[in-house]
Amino acid sequence: MTKKQKEKAYERIESGESQIIVGTHALIQEKLVYKDLALVITDEQHRFGVCQRENFAGKGNRPHILVMSATPIPRTLAIILYGDLDISIIDEMPKGRLPIKNAVVDESYRKNAESFLNREVSKGHQCYVICPMVEESENFEAANVIDYTKNLKAKLPNCKIEYLHGKLKPKEKEEIMRRFSNREIDILVSTTVIEVGVNVPNATVMLIENAEMFGLAGLHQLRGRVGRGDAQSYCIFMTGKKSEKIKKRLDILNKSNDGFEIARKDLELRGPGDFFGVRQSGDFDFGIADVFADSKTLKECADAAKTIYDSDNTLSSKDNIYLKKKVIEYTGKVLEKINL
Repeated sequence: MTKKQKEKAYERIESGESQIIVGTHALIQEKLVYKDLALVITDEQHRFGVCQRENFAGKGNRPHILVMSATPIPRTLAIILYGDLDISIIDEMPKGRLPIKNAVVDESYRKNAESFLNREVSKGHQCYVICPMVEESENFEAANVIDYTKNLKAKLPNCKIEYLHGKLKPKEKEEIMRRFSNREIDILVSTTVIEVGVNVPNATVMLIENAEMFGLAGLHQLRGRVGRGDAQSYCIFMTGKKSEKIKKRLDILNKSNDGFEIARKDLELRGPGDFFGVRQSGDFDFGIADVFADSKTLKECADAAKTIYDSDNTLSSKDNIYLKKKVIEYTGKVLEKINL
């Protein structure tokens, strides 16, 4: 938007003339003032940092918060154990969809992968290839969209191949996606700009280059661009490194299409982060408890804490004075900042 358009929007939002506002991260800018913010709905939750989500909550007088994601991030999963969030789970696929078949492979599989793309196109289907970079860089050795497209066109001359990335003008991006949706493009080589909001049911293959460079949540989201029709779909995670640690991480996606299971495994690998800080990964500093073995006990603790909070949210009653002292002592923060 132009500066003038933004200023007009700010005025309408602050006056209350605009009652429902749909936007990007721009909705949490300091200069944006809401008249009476009562509800914040954050889609694609994993795209927002901890502080950004807190900033949203701070824009109103304790507004209701609804967060949505196909991939619950590990920190969120840990908070669920503490009862900080109520959760609703949609755990069924839309009717007629088949589970995506996955494969984690290294460079030795490249020729087979390219042949597989060609075969799917010959059946009348379409494919995505995801690269982590737009163009070649001196600092990183990774597949880039521009060179990859050129090389793939030479290898698969019978396929109509185009590229897409975030540096293109909006109209160019829209035109490429329109052509892909209309089956005028067989293989789309892209960065992660297609991670959300893209629906092409005829696309059956997702090949992700340098898969080790992406987070599990991002990979799961990317994979969700295929398998949206009634044909069998496939996701190939190509990695340039033969590290056992990388293979173990990518095998999580290889074995499961379940976002909650992926988040749980990711939590085991890298930790849930600091509940009262901004880290999104790291170890719990429990003395005895284990978040996996003792998850039932932790959930009971969360329920007990909620019961206490609902009856005495300032912990000022005689029964809770000692608890209040210990909570403040433990967190080093005032009680109002704590989500019990």
